[in-house]
Amino acid sequence: MTTKCKKCKFKIEKGDLRVGKVVTNPLSKGVGDMKLWYHPRCMVEKFKLTTTMIQKMEGFGDLEQEDKDNLNRMINESKSPLKKTKKTLTATKLSPKVSKTVSSSSSPTDLLADNIELLTSDRGEEPLYSNIVNPGDSLENFRKLCGDIAAEKSYLVKTQKVSMLLKEGPDGDGFKGDAYLWLKLLLPGFVKRVYNLKSKQLVKLFSQILDTDCEDMVEDLNQGDVAETIKTFFGQSHMVLPQRRSTLMLKEIDQYLEELTKVRKEDDQMRILQEVSPKMFVRLITRDLKMNAGAKIILNGLDKNAYDAFQASRDLKDVVQRAMNRGSKPGNSKPINIRTLLMTPVLPMLAQPCRSIDQAIKKCPDGMYAEMKYDGERVQVHKKGDNFSYFSRNLKPVLDHKVKHFSEYIPQAFPSGDDLILDAEVVLVDNETNNPLPFGNLGVHKKAEFKDAQVCLFVFDCLHINGENIMHKPIKERREILQDEMMEIKNRVMLSEMRLINDTEDLQDMMDDVFGQGLEGLVLKDINGVYSPGKRHWLKVKKDYLEEGKMADSADLIVLGAYYGTGNKGGIMSIFLMGAYNPHTNKFCTVTKCSSGLDDKTLEELQFQLEVIKINKDFTKVPKWLHVNKSLIPDFVVKDPKESPIWEIIGAEFSKSPAHTADGISIRFPRIADIRDDKTWEYATDVPMLQDPKESPIWEIIGAEFSKSPAHTADGISIRFPRIVDVRDDKTWEYATDVPMLQDLFKKSKEASDIVTTNKGKPSSDTPTKI
Repeated sequence: MTTKCKKCKFKIEKGDLRVGKVVTNPLSKGVGDMKLWYHPRCMVEKFKLTTTMIQKMEGFGDLEQEDKDNLNRMINESKSPLKKTKKTLTATKLSPKVSKTVSSSSSPTDLLADNIELLTSDRGEEPLYSNIVNPGDSLENFRKLCGDIAAEKSYLVKTQKVSMLLKEGPDGDGFKGDAYLWLKLLLPGFVKRVYNLKSKQLVKLFSQILDTDCEDMVEDLNQGDVAETIKTFFGQSHMVLPQRRSTLMLKEIDQYLEELTKVRKEDDQMRILQEVSPKMFVRLITRDLKMNAGAKIILNGLDKNAYDAFQASRDLKDVVQRAMNRGSKPGNSKPINIRTLLMTPVLPMLAQPCRSIDQAIKKCPDGMYAEMKYDGERVQVHKKGDNFSYFSRNLKPVLDHKVKHFSEYIPQAFPSGDDLILDAEVVLVDNETNNPLPFGNLGVHKKAEFKDAQVCLFVFDCLHINGENIMHKPIKERREILQDEMMEIKNRVMLSEMRLINDTEDLQDMMDDVFGQGLEGLVLKDINGVYSPGKRHWLKVKKDYLEEGKMADSADLIVLGAYYGTGNKGGIMSIFLMGAYNPHTNKFCTVTKCSSGLDDKTLEELQFQLEVIKINKDFTKVPKWLHVNKSLIPDFVVKDPKESPIWEIIGAEFSKSPAHTADGISIRFPRIADIRDDKTWEYATDVPMLQDPKESPIWEIIGAEFSKSPAHTADGISIRFPRIVDVRDDKTWEYATDVPMLQDLFKKSKEASDIVTTNKGKPSSDTPTKI
């Protein structure tokens, strides 16, 4: 039988004595057993066997006396530190014998002894990991480093921990290990691996491995950390006995992770998960080592330019090799060069929100380029000769149907461009108007729903051309290179629309023009700015960013449910399902999920104030009043939507989303702007109002006085202590009070207030404010 030792991972030679521990096969759902094989000495060390336990094993009586004596000697040696010898990977040669398996015993001590049997191998096996590795590259040392980094609050000290490892090694005698392997595992989120395992799937698999209740583990998982859940139940399990110290090497861990990417069936996944140290392995799968240390902190321990070099090339192996092969240790005063690699995606440069025109002018004092913010999909184009690669904003390959035809037009647009890296946006353009169509239409373009439109590549930057990296050049020069090298092909490959802005009036005019056309916004770029991968050095102007969101689209929506958060918000409701009432179906429909806008104190209070029922995303438990798609079923639903809070939700714009049930209406980039304690569900935004605000009813509102409130968008005008006194069925939206009328009423009310103040002692009117 082909096998390897479960402790040391080396093969058990043909004819050698082996010891088997019989456990329930987790794949058989409680029916049938499986055997875990060990070298005799490995079994003695792992389970601290005694002479009595050995004698109870089935098959012990069939052994020759010499073998019995060898086993007893190993036990005695394991008890005395002075007599311990180096463990060997082979045992006394024997003639093959096979004993019977045994049934489990109820006593934990007997269970251990009774479920171990002695066998000899009938044929050998090549070890799974036979390559020689450095002893310092152990999981135990890796775990210790992660713990040391997590314990430090200072980011500088965290970086120093990495630098010290790469200089001195884990034992202080110089680093002799695999630096790339260490850094690859320290940065699990930057390795292109797909495991097809999410938190609940991991819990399901480990519940079978550990023979624990899956529902109990899922309940514990709601605290937000799947690795802690598995660690807790691993410690409680009688099926698998934890080792005091892991014997796994980093190379083994890396190979197990790689193997995990190649399997899809649960039994194959469980086979791999049974081999590893659960908590750390799960952290690697979930890409969260809980160190509070990002890529910059880790890579700066290798070289002060390592992070920027990695951002530019996304090739960790190349960066590590260049840093380690400089002829000196990490920390050398001569940093590595930053370079791009064709056909390897560069982390895109990003933009931060711009809150005002003054902020833009201050950020770009020498002038800026104002570029239309296209509402499409960002794409990075790589051309090397006749070969093309297209990468998304997340550095993943773009679907062929969106970009494959560009391979025909790009050579025409860049006739002298043999090697290129372009930053661009893929947009669907209307052939009749030449105007871009809204975001989301690209996904249905392949269904021929837009026969009068075609996909266009709007190029806005060039990072590399004909063997030269030009990211270090200012955008003014990069733009000139684009204009010189590129020939536009109408509605196929176009230069982005960009204007040079030197003062506030120019910027205001362009903003008015863009928002007037219903476009998403602008991107502002300092004319002297270089291309900095991953950095937010550009500015983005959108109407929901300006003047504290006063220009944003908004709706007063009802809290319908909530979801557990993750990370530091794990175990609490931190994401909320917002919706609106549909009078035609008498159901409450979903509009958006929202998690931003609440401070920590408010969020903490909601855990107790919000009356909810836990349904754990179970479709069968969704109440009849809620219309929700399966993909959005929450962890909690409110007990009564008619008693639920009303929140003002603002966002970039209303959009169409098939995931939501309010006629597919949703809000892009939503955030909570205000808690509307003055409203009940009858006066919240309903589905007909979302469909067409002009069809909304007109109500007469009275209150104590007009006031100023930055939370509201009608020039900040609001009403104190408002109440509805009449439903004005005789009015339509054209004849309702508009913002200029509000401004005039506000001015007059303040003038009247001033008159009353200066005439103290005289009668004043008690007439309330009314609109």
